[in-house]
Amino acid sequence: MTANSLPQLPNNLAVLRGFVARPPVARQLPAGGRVLQFDLATEGSNHLSSPVAIHDETVIVEEGDHIIVVGQVVRRFFRTGGATASRTEVGAAAIIKATKRPSTERAVWRASAKLVN
Repeated sequence: MTANSLPQLPNNLAVLRGFVARPPVARQLPAGGRVLQFDLATEGSNHLSSPVAIHDETVIVEEGDHIIVVGQVVRRFFRTGGATASRTEVGAAAIIKATKRPSTERAVWRASAKLVN
């Protein structure tokens, strides 16, 4: 997904900058489609890590890539081992290489503009 095609985001905006901390995992969904999941570690002295998921088959990221993620914080529920479990993660609407400043600025501007409309 590109900066120009951000979906309508609710009043829940997450913008993260960091690097892909582990190799991403692609999972096929039972209903079809694919989700790419990875951990994004923030840069700085304490390297905080956030789980990220994107439902876009065209996105390719690799361990060590420096990226910007624009999306929203989501909590999803799923069944595992006969019990219901949940996971809180950033649902990415756009993933941009950190070196692409104009694309990053557009994505953040478009997402933040949707907060006030």
